[in-house]
Amino acid sequence: MSVIRASDIGSYLYCRRAWRYRKDGVESENKAELAAGTELHRQHGRKTLSALLLRTVGMILLLVAILTLVAYCTAQL
Repeated sequence: MSVIRASDIGSYLYCRRAWRYRKDGVESENKAELAAGTELHRQHGRKTLSALLLRTVGMILLLVAILTLVAYCTAQL
């Protein structure tokens, strides 16, 4: 009896036919489309990470600006 992994369950629930083909060792006929999809997901992941980093830098700059404003206003009193 083979071990059932969580990824097997997820694959089965997503598409039973694809799961069965993979279990039977059937090769995919649309390798170019799969490679293009993988590249698209990779690019999206990079953009998402870039957006997260830019947001973090923006928040840090906003915090610095607020602290500078508070220091300036306090020095004027």
